[in-house]
Amino acid sequence: MDPDFRVSPLAVAVLSLLHAGPLHPYAMQRLIKEWGKDRVINVGQRANLYKTIKRLQDAGLVAVLQTERDQRYPERTVYELTAAGRAAAPAWIAGLVAVPRNEYPQFPAALSFLMLLDPQDAQRALEQRAAALAGSLQEVEASLAELGGTLPRVNLMDDEYERAITTAELAWLTGIIEDLRSGSLTWNEDMFAAVAQFPPDPDADGQSPG
Repeated sequence: MDPDFRVSPLAVAVLSLLHAGPLHPYAMQRLIKEWGKDRVINVGQRANLYKTIKRLQDAGLVAVLQTERDQRYPERTVYELTAAGRAAAPAWIAGLVAVPRNEYPQFPAALSFLMLLDPQDAQRALEQRAAALAGSLQEVEASLAELGGTLPRVNLMDDEYERAITTAELAWLTGIIEDLRSGSLTWNEDMFAAVAQFPPDPDADGQSPG
């Protein structure tokens, strides 16, 4: 296998599904959605799934088993794991679980420059986010209640994780919003201008480069 192969959530999902047996792409997409995994794995566009399978095939991790022909459906290619693919999936999963990675999410990046909004606008934006998170939390709870009777808990750990993370963020947002409402957290343009100044360069000797 190419050591430079870029591991993605969708690639992990494809290899994991094929561990249970050969599948065609439509069945992979359907299973991911039926299990509620489309909340964490983007399979909205089947073209992305085909591209991922092609990358896995080029890397020698999956292979074509057969092509199914049925007058009722378009021709479907069935894929199976190679020996390398069967070994790769557990190694990928162990690595992704064991090693925290900075994925550079958008929300913390925006928070780091929240001072560009005035406190009232920031409060409104955070209130909108809190409302959206509350809705997402209800959806996760509903999904756990629905799938809890059909899937073992180990298949629902991503939902449990999402519930825990969303609950924690919502609690933090609630505290920040309350601080903005009370005025205990506030800022202005002068504060931003002050922190945006470059500190003195300790290595500078005061001379212009010649």
